[in-house]
Amino acid sequence: MKNISHDHNSKADQYRFGTAAHRAFLIEDAVRQFDFFQGSVRPAGGFYTLDYKGLPLADTVQELHTTTRFIHSYALGKIAGHRGCEAVIGTGMDYLWGHHRDRVSGGYLWALDGNEIHDDRKLAYGHAFVLLAGASAKMADHPDADRLIDDVTAILETRFWEDNHGLFSDEWNRNWSPFSTYRGLNANMHSVEALLTAYEATGRERYLAMAGQILDFLVYRIGASEGWRLPEHYTQDWKIDHTYSGNPMFRPAGTTPGHSFELARLLLQHWDLSGRSNADVKETAWLLTRRALSDAWIPETGGFVYTLDFEGAPAVTSRYWWPVTEAIGVLASFLKLAPTEELHLWYSRLWKFADTHFIDHQHGGWFPEIDAQGGPTAIQFNGKPDIYHSVQAALFPLATGVSKPGVELKDVLTSLN
Repeated sequence: MKNISHDHNSKADQYRFGTAAHRAFLIEDAVRQFDFFQGSVRPAGGFYTLDYKGLPLADTVQELHTTTRFIHSYALGKIAGHRGCEAVIGTGMDYLWGHHRDRVSGGYLWALDGNEIHDDRKLAYGHAFVLLAGASAKMADHPDADRLIDDVTAILETRFWEDNHGLFSDEWNRNWSPFSTYRGLNANMHSVEALLTAYEATGRERYLAMAGQILDFLVYRIGASEGWRLPEHYTQDWKIDHTYSGNPMFRPAGTTPGHSFELARLLLQHWDLSGRSNADVKETAWLLTRRALSDAWIPETGGFVYTLDFEGAPAVTSRYWWPVTEAIGVLASFLKLAPTEELHLWYSRLWKFADTHFIDHQHGGWFPEIDAQGGPTAIQFNGKPDIYHSVQAALFPLATGVSKPGVELKDVLTSLN
Protein backbone atom coordinates (compact mmCIF):
# COMPACT_ATOMS: atom_id res chain seq x y z
CA MET A 1 0.00 0.00 0.00
CA LYS A 2 1.35 3.40 -0.97
CA ASN A 3 2.11 6.11 1.50
CA ILE A 4 -0.76 8.54 1.93
CA SER A 5 1.15 11.77 1.66
CA HIS A 6 4.58 13.09 0.79
CA ASP A 7 3.94 16.25 2.81
CA HIS A 8 6.24 17.21 5.62
CA ASN A 9 5.81 15.42 8.93
CA SER A 10 3.63 18.03 10.62
CA LYS A 11 1.11 17.84 7.76
CA ALA A 12 1.11 14.05 7.89
CA ASP A 13 0.61 14.19 11.67
CA GLN A 14 -2.54 16.24 11.09
CA TYR A 15 -4.22 13.15 9.66
CA ARG A 16 -2.54 10.46 11.80
CA PHE A 17 -4.61 8.98 14.60
CA GLY A 18 -3.32 9.69 18.10
CA THR A 19 -1.10 12.69 17.37
CA ALA A 20 -1.54 16.06 19.03
CA ALA A 21 -1.81 17.66 15.60
CA HIS A 22 -4.65 15.35 14.63
CA ARG A 23 -6.47 15.96 17.88
CA ALA A 24 -6.26 19.71 17.29
CA PHE A 25 -7.49 19.18 13.71
CA LEU A 26 -10.52 17.19 14.95
CA ILE A 27 -11.41 19.75 17.60
CA GLU A 28 -11.17 22.60 15.12
CA ASP A 29 -13.46 20.83 12.65
CA ALA A 30 -16.02 19.89 15.32
CA VAL A 31 -16.17 23.42 16.69
CA ARG A 32 -16.53 24.86 13.18
CA GLN A 33 -19.41 22.48 12.50
CA PHE A 34 -21.26 23.27 15.72
CA ASP A 35 -20.89 26.99 15.09
CA PHE A 36 -22.13 26.71 11.49
CA PHE A 37 -25.22 24.63 12.21
CA GLN A 38 -26.39 26.79 15.11
CA GLY A 39 -27.85 28.94 12.33
CA SER A 40 -30.37 26.15 11.68
CA VAL A 41 -32.59 27.12 14.63
CA ARG A 42 -35.90 28.49 13.34
CA PRO A 43 -37.47 31.17 15.57
CA ALA A 44 -40.96 29.71 15.02
CA GLY A 45 -39.78 26.23 16.04
CA GLY A 46 -37.84 23.45 14.44
CA PHE A 47 -34.91 23.84 12.08
CA TYR A 48 -33.96 25.30 8.74
CA THR A 49 -31.90 23.46 6.18
CA LEU A 50 -28.91 25.69 5.40
CA ASP A 51 -27.22 26.44 2.12
CA TYR A 52 -23.44 26.23 1.73
CA LYS A 53 -22.97 29.67 3.30
CA GLY A 54 -25.29 29.02 6.24
CA LEU A 55 -28.42 30.81 5.01
CA PRO A 56 -31.84 29.11 5.27
CA LEU A 57 -33.17 27.39 2.17
CA ALA A 58 -36.72 28.12 1.04
CA ASP A 59 -37.99 24.59 1.67
CA THR A 60 -39.62 24.47 5.13
CA VAL A 61 -40.46 20.76 5.26
CA GLN A 62 -38.80 19.14 8.27
CA GLU A 63 -38.34 15.39 8.51
CA LEU A 64 -38.13 13.44 11.74
CA HIS A 65 -34.53 12.36 11.27
CA THR A 66 -33.50 16.01 10.88
CA THR A 67 -35.08 17.05 14.17
CA THR A 68 -33.71 14.09 16.10
CA ARG A 69 -30.20 14.21 14.64
CA PHE A 70 -29.86 17.84 15.67
CA ILE A 71 -30.81 16.89 19.23
CA HIS A 72 -28.34 14.01 19.29
CA SER A 73 -25.48 15.95 17.72
CA TYR A 74 -25.81 18.99 19.95
CA ALA A 75 -26.21 16.77 22.99
CA LEU A 76 -22.80 15.34 22.11
CA GLY A 77 -21.60 18.91 21.67
CA LYS A 78 -22.83 19.93 25.12
CA ILE A 79 -21.20 16.88 26.70
CA ALA A 80 -17.98 17.73 24.87
CA GLY A 81 -18.04 21.25 26.30
CA HIS A 82 -19.14 23.36 23.34
CA ARG A 83 -21.03 26.46 24.41
CA GLY A 84 -24.50 27.29 23.11
CA CYS A 85 -25.72 23.76 22.50
CA GLU A 86 -28.63 23.99 24.95
CA ALA A 87 -30.67 26.25 22.66
CA VAL A 88 -30.43 23.78 19.78
CA ILE A 89 -31.26 20.79 22.00
CA GLY A 90 -34.21 22.66 23.51
CA THR A 91 -35.58 23.70 20.12
CA GLY A 92 -35.39 20.12 18.88
CA MET A 93 -36.93 18.58 21.99
CA ASP A 94 -39.82 21.03 21.95
CA TYR A 95 -40.54 20.52 18.26
CA LEU A 96 -40.23 16.75 18.56
CA TRP A 97 -42.68 16.50 21.46
CA GLY A 98 -45.04 19.27 20.34
CA HIS A 99 -45.19 18.64 16.59
CA HIS A 100 -43.76 15.30 15.47
CA ARG A 101 -45.44 13.36 18.30
CA ASP A 102 -48.85 12.16 17.18
CA ARG A 103 -51.27 12.90 19.99
CA VAL A 104 -54.06 11.11 18.11
CA SER A 105 -52.57 7.71 17.27
CA GLY A 106 -49.27 7.68 19.13
CA GLY A 107 -45.83 7.51 17.62
CA TYR A 108 -44.01 10.17 15.64
CA LEU A 109 -44.95 11.70 12.28
CA TRP A 110 -42.33 11.58 9.54
CA ALA A 111 -42.51 15.11 8.13
CA LEU A 112 -43.99 18.48 9.04
CA ASP A 113 -44.21 21.85 7.35
CA GLY A 114 -44.33 24.34 10.19
CA ASN A 115 -47.50 23.46 12.11
CA GLU A 116 -48.94 21.34 9.29
CA ILE A 117 -48.45 17.62 8.71
CA HIS A 118 -46.58 17.00 5.47
CA ASP A 119 -46.13 13.20 5.66
CA ASP A 120 -47.96 11.25 8.37
CA ARG A 121 -46.27 7.86 7.96
CA LYS A 122 -44.79 6.07 10.96
CA LEU A 123 -41.32 4.78 10.09
CA ALA A 124 -39.07 2.60 12.24
CA TYR A 125 -36.09 4.53 10.88
CA GLY A 126 -37.49 7.76 12.30
CA HIS A 127 -38.50 6.21 15.62
CA ALA A 128 -34.98 4.83 16.06
CA PHE A 129 -33.68 8.37 15.85
CA VAL A 130 -36.28 9.53 18.38
CA LEU A 131 -34.84 7.02 20.84
CA LEU A 132 -31.30 8.14 19.97
CA ALA A 133 -32.28 11.76 20.56
CA GLY A 134 -33.88 10.99 23.90
CA ALA A 135 -30.94 8.91 25.11
CA SER A 136 -28.37 11.52 24.10
CA ALA A 137 -30.49 14.31 25.59
CA LYS A 138 -30.60 12.36 28.84
CA MET A 139 -26.82 12.16 28.93
CA ALA A 140 -26.78 15.92 28.31
CA ASP A 141 -29.15 16.40 31.29
CA HIS A 142 -32.21 17.62 29.41
CA PRO A 143 -35.22 17.52 31.78
CA ASP A 144 -37.64 16.07 29.20
CA ALA A 145 -35.43 13.20 28.09
CA ASP A 146 -36.94 10.48 30.27
CA ARG A 147 -40.53 11.00 29.09
CA LEU A 148 -39.34 10.90 25.48
CA ILE A 149 -37.34 7.69 26.04
CA ASP A 150 -40.28 5.98 27.74
CA ASP A 151 -42.80 7.11 25.11
CA VAL A 152 -40.83 6.02 22.06
CA THR A 153 -39.64 2.79 23.69
CA ALA A 154 -43.25 1.74 24.19
CA ILE A 155 -44.02 2.49 20.53
CA LEU A 156 -40.96 0.63 19.27
CA GLU A 157 -41.77 -2.43 21.37
CA THR A 158 -45.51 -2.60 20.69
CA ARG A 159 -45.71 -1.38 17.09
CA PHE A 160 -42.42 -2.24 15.38
CA TRP A 161 -40.62 -5.05 17.23
CA GLU A 162 -41.17 -8.53 15.78
CA ASP A 163 -40.21 -10.86 18.58
CA ASN A 164 -40.32 -13.95 16.38
CA HIS A 165 -37.58 -12.46 14.21
CA GLY A 166 -35.74 -10.31 16.76
CA LEU A 167 -35.97 -7.38 14.32
CA PHE A 168 -38.01 -4.26 13.67
CA SER A 169 -40.64 -3.98 10.96
CA ASP A 170 -40.34 -0.87 8.85
CA GLU A 171 -43.40 1.26 8.14
CA TRP A 172 -47.05 1.91 8.98
CA ASN A 173 -49.77 4.37 8.13
CA ARG A 174 -50.61 7.04 10.68
CA ASN A 175 -53.34 4.88 12.25
CA TRP A 176 -51.01 1.85 12.37
CA SER A 177 -52.71 0.08 9.50
CA PRO A 178 -50.27 -1.78 7.23
CA PHE A 179 -48.39 0.40 4.77
CA SER A 180 -46.25 -2.27 3.12
CA THR A 181 -44.53 -5.58 3.81
CA TYR A 182 -41.09 -4.06 3.28
CA ARG A 183 -38.32 -4.90 5.75
CA GLY A 184 -34.95 -3.17 5.68
CA LEU A 185 -31.42 -3.12 7.02
CA ASN A 186 -31.21 0.64 7.46
CA ALA A 187 -33.94 1.02 10.06
CA ASN A 188 -32.61 -1.93 12.04
CA MET A 189 -29.01 -0.76 11.89
CA HIS A 190 -29.97 2.67 13.23
CA SER A 191 -32.11 0.94 15.83
CA VAL A 192 -28.95 -0.79 17.06
CA GLU A 193 -27.31 2.62 17.35
CA ALA A 194 -30.28 3.95 19.31
CA LEU A 195 -30.63 0.89 21.54
CA LEU A 196 -26.95 0.93 22.50
CA THR A 197 -27.12 4.65 23.29
CA ALA A 198 -30.30 4.09 25.33
CA TYR A 199 -28.53 1.32 27.24
CA GLU A 200 -25.62 3.65 27.95
CA ALA A 201 -28.04 6.36 29.14
CA THR A 202 -30.35 4.20 31.26
CA GLY A 203 -28.58 0.92 32.06
CA ARG A 204 -31.67 -1.06 30.98
CA GLU A 205 -30.49 -4.49 29.84
CA ARG A 206 -33.45 -4.89 27.48
CA TYR A 207 -31.93 -2.36 25.09
CA LEU A 208 -28.63 -4.23 24.95
CA ALA A 209 -30.39 -7.55 24.37
CA MET A 210 -32.52 -6.20 21.50
CA ALA A 211 -29.45 -4.69 19.86
CA GLY A 212 -27.72 -8.05 20.13
CA GLN A 213 -30.57 -9.85 18.40
CA ILE A 214 -30.47 -7.46 15.45
CA LEU A 215 -26.70 -7.76 15.16
CA ASP A 216 -26.90 -11.55 15.26
CA PHE A 217 -29.18 -11.53 12.23
CA LEU A 218 -27.55 -8.82 10.13
CA VAL A 219 -23.93 -9.78 10.82
CA TYR A 220 -23.81 -13.48 11.57
CA ARG A 221 -26.71 -14.75 9.44
CA ILE A 222 -26.70 -12.31 6.54
CA GLY A 223 -23.15 -10.93 6.45
CA ALA A 224 -21.51 -14.31 6.97
CA SER A 225 -23.57 -15.91 4.18
CA GLU A 226 -23.15 -13.02 1.71
CA GLY A 227 -19.37 -12.69 1.61
CA TRP A 228 -19.49 -9.98 4.31
CA ARG A 229 -21.60 -7.70 2.13
CA LEU A 230 -24.95 -6.57 3.53
CA PRO A 231 -28.03 -6.60 1.31
CA GLU A 232 -30.32 -3.69 2.11
CA HIS A 233 -33.82 -5.00 1.38
CA TYR A 234 -35.93 -7.92 2.65
CA THR A 235 -39.35 -9.50 2.35
CA GLN A 236 -41.86 -9.66 5.20
CA ASP A 237 -40.36 -12.95 6.43
CA TRP A 238 -36.82 -11.53 6.27
CA LYS A 239 -35.62 -13.19 3.10
CA ILE A 240 -33.25 -11.10 0.96
CA ASP A 241 -35.20 -9.27 -1.75
CA HIS A 242 -32.77 -9.26 -4.67
CA THR A 243 -35.20 -7.46 -6.98
CA TYR A 244 -36.12 -4.50 -4.75
CA SER A 245 -35.20 -1.03 -5.95
CA GLY A 246 -36.78 1.94 -4.21
CA ASN A 247 -35.70 5.53 -3.76
CA PRO A 248 -32.27 5.73 -5.44
CA MET A 249 -30.84 7.73 -2.56
CA PHE A 250 -32.50 6.25 0.51
CA ARG A 251 -33.45 2.74 -0.68
CA PRO A 252 -31.08 1.93 -3.52
CA ALA A 253 -30.81 -1.58 -4.93
CA GLY A 254 -28.03 -3.93 -3.93
CA THR A 255 -25.68 -3.22 -1.02
CA THR A 256 -24.42 -0.01 0.54
CA PRO A 257 -20.81 -0.26 1.78
CA GLY A 258 -21.20 2.77 4.05
CA HIS A 259 -23.63 0.73 6.13
CA SER A 260 -21.02 -2.01 6.55
CA PHE A 261 -18.70 0.53 8.19
CA GLU A 262 -21.49 1.75 10.41
CA LEU A 263 -22.65 -1.71 11.45
CA ALA A 264 -19.08 -2.87 12.12
CA ARG A 265 -18.55 0.04 14.51
CA LEU A 266 -21.83 -0.74 16.27
CA LEU A 267 -20.80 -4.40 16.57
CA LEU A 268 -17.63 -3.30 18.38
CA GLN A 269 -19.64 -0.97 20.59
CA HIS A 270 -22.03 -3.79 21.56
CA TRP A 271 -19.11 -6.13 22.20
CA ASP A 272 -17.49 -3.55 24.46
CA LEU A 273 -20.69 -2.90 26.41
CA SER A 274 -21.28 -6.65 26.76
CA GLY A 275 -17.96 -7.24 28.51
CA ARG A 276 -15.78 -8.18 25.53
CA SER A 277 -16.44 -11.85 26.15
CA ASN A 278 -15.85 -13.06 22.59
CA ALA A 279 -12.58 -12.02 20.98
CA ASP A 280 -13.81 -13.24 17.57
CA VAL A 281 -16.13 -10.22 17.34
CA LYS A 282 -13.19 -7.96 16.46
CA GLU A 283 -12.27 -10.21 13.53
CA THR A 284 -15.89 -10.30 12.35
CA ALA A 285 -16.12 -6.51 12.47
CA TRP A 286 -12.90 -6.31 10.48
CA LEU A 287 -14.25 -8.70 7.82
CA LEU A 288 -17.19 -6.34 7.26
CA THR A 289 -14.91 -3.31 7.22
CA ARG A 290 -12.22 -4.76 4.98
CA ARG A 291 -14.76 -6.01 2.46
CA ALA A 292 -16.34 -2.55 2.17
CA LEU A 293 -12.95 -0.82 1.93
CA SER A 294 -11.73 -3.11 -0.82
CA ASP A 295 -15.02 -3.15 -2.75
CA ALA A 296 -15.93 0.51 -2.62
CA TRP A 297 -12.76 2.64 -2.50
CA ILE A 298 -11.93 4.25 -5.85
CA PRO A 299 -8.12 4.11 -6.18
CA GLU A 300 -7.90 6.54 -9.10
CA THR A 301 -9.83 9.42 -7.53
CA GLY A 302 -10.46 8.53 -3.89
CA GLY A 303 -13.81 8.32 -2.19
CA PHE A 304 -16.28 5.45 -1.99
CA VAL A 305 -18.84 4.40 -4.55
CA TYR A 306 -22.31 4.67 -3.06
CA THR A 307 -23.71 1.23 -3.88
CA LEU A 308 -22.56 -2.19 -5.09
CA ASP A 309 -24.36 -5.11 -6.65
CA PHE A 310 -24.57 -8.37 -4.71
CA GLU A 311 -21.20 -9.54 -6.04
CA GLY A 312 -19.42 -6.33 -5.05
CA ALA A 313 -19.26 -4.59 -8.44
CA PRO A 314 -19.85 -0.80 -8.35
CA ALA A 315 -23.45 0.19 -9.13
CA VAL A 316 -24.09 3.82 -8.16
CA THR A 317 -20.68 5.51 -8.32
CA SER A 318 -21.68 8.87 -6.83
CA ARG A 319 -19.45 10.01 -3.98
CA TYR A 320 -21.10 11.22 -0.78
CA TRP A 321 -19.67 12.42 2.51
CA TRP A 322 -21.30 10.01 4.88
CA PRO A 323 -19.59 6.72 3.87
CA VAL A 324 -16.25 8.46 4.43
CA THR A 325 -17.34 9.61 7.90
CA GLU A 326 -18.54 6.13 8.83
CA ALA A 327 -15.32 4.51 7.63
CA ILE A 328 -13.40 7.01 9.77
CA GLY A 329 -15.54 6.04 12.76
CA VAL A 330 -14.94 2.31 12.56
CA LEU A 331 -11.23 2.69 11.76
CA ALA A 332 -10.87 4.89 14.84
CA SER A 333 -12.44 2.09 16.90
CA PHE A 334 -9.98 -0.46 15.53
CA LEU A 335 -7.06 1.90 16.14
CA LYS A 336 -8.09 2.22 19.77
CA LEU A 337 -8.24 -1.57 20.15
CA ALA A 338 -5.22 -2.88 18.21
CA PRO A 339 -3.44 -0.32 16.03
CA THR A 340 -1.64 -1.49 12.91
CA GLU A 341 0.07 0.46 10.17
CA GLU A 342 -2.58 -0.68 7.69
CA LEU A 343 -5.26 0.88 9.87
CA HIS A 344 -3.23 4.07 10.24
CA LEU A 345 -2.78 4.31 6.47
CA TRP A 346 -6.47 3.89 5.73
CA TYR A 347 -7.49 6.32 8.47
CA SER A 348 -5.05 8.99 7.31
CA ARG A 349 -6.04 8.50 3.69
CA LEU A 350 -9.69 9.10 4.54
CA TRP A 351 -9.06 12.23 6.57
CA LYS A 352 -6.81 13.68 3.88
CA PHE A 353 -9.52 12.99 1.30
CA ALA A 354 -12.23 14.51 3.49
CA ASP A 355 -10.11 17.55 4.26
CA THR A 356 -9.41 18.11 0.56
CA HIS A 357 -12.87 17.45 -0.87
CA PHE A 358 -15.65 17.53 1.74
CA ILE A 359 -14.74 19.91 4.58
CA ASP A 360 -15.81 23.51 3.99
CA HIS A 361 -12.98 25.44 5.62
CA GLN A 362 -14.51 28.80 4.80
CA HIS A 363 -17.99 28.41 6.26
CA GLY A 364 -17.97 25.21 8.32
CA GLY A 365 -19.69 21.88 7.88
CA TRP A 366 -19.09 19.37 5.10
CA PHE A 367 -20.28 19.38 1.49
CA PRO A 368 -22.53 16.34 1.11
CA GLU A 369 -21.51 15.23 -2.39
CA ILE A 370 -18.75 15.80 -4.92
CA ASP A 371 -18.65 15.58 -8.71
CA ALA A 372 -16.25 13.69 -10.98
CA GLN A 373 -13.64 16.45 -10.57
CA GLY A 374 -13.88 16.28 -6.77
CA GLY A 375 -15.71 19.57 -6.25
CA PRO A 376 -19.03 20.18 -4.45
CA THR A 377 -22.17 19.41 -6.43
CA ALA A 378 -25.90 19.41 -5.66
CA ILE A 379 -27.57 16.50 -7.43
CA GLN A 380 -29.13 14.62 -4.49
CA PHE A 381 -28.82 17.19 -1.72
CA ASN A 382 -29.54 20.90 -1.48
CA GLY A 383 -27.26 22.80 0.88
CA LYS A 384 -25.75 21.02 3.87
CA PRO A 385 -28.45 18.63 5.08
CA ASP A 386 -27.10 17.67 8.48
CA ILE A 387 -24.31 17.76 11.03
CA TYR A 388 -24.80 14.22 12.31
CA HIS A 389 -22.42 12.09 10.23
CA SER A 390 -19.63 14.62 9.93
CA VAL A 391 -19.53 15.80 13.53
CA GLN A 392 -19.39 12.22 14.78
CA ALA A 393 -16.40 11.63 12.51
CA ALA A 394 -14.66 14.49 14.31
CA LEU A 395 -15.80 13.58 17.81
CA PHE A 396 -15.58 9.78 18.03
CA PRO A 397 -11.80 9.62 17.48
CA LEU A 398 -11.39 12.06 20.39
CA ALA A 399 -12.87 9.52 22.82
CA THR A 400 -10.50 6.92 24.23
CA GLY A 401 -13.00 4.04 24.15
CA VAL A 402 -15.26 2.42 21.56
CA SER A 403 -18.46 2.91 23.55
CA LYS A 404 -20.05 5.39 25.96
CA PRO A 405 -19.40 8.66 24.12
CA GLY A 406 -21.60 10.36 26.71
CA VAL A 407 -18.82 9.72 29.20
CA GLU A 408 -15.79 9.53 26.93
CA LEU A 409 -16.37 12.91 25.24
CA LYS A 410 -16.69 14.89 28.45
CA ASP A 411 -15.18 18.34 27.87
CA VAL A 412 -12.92 17.22 24.98
CA LEU A 413 -13.64 20.45 23.08
CA THR A 414 -12.57 22.70 25.92
CA SER A 415 -8.89 21.80 25.76
CA LEU A 416 -6.26 20.52 23.37
CA ASN A 417 -4.65 18.48 26.13
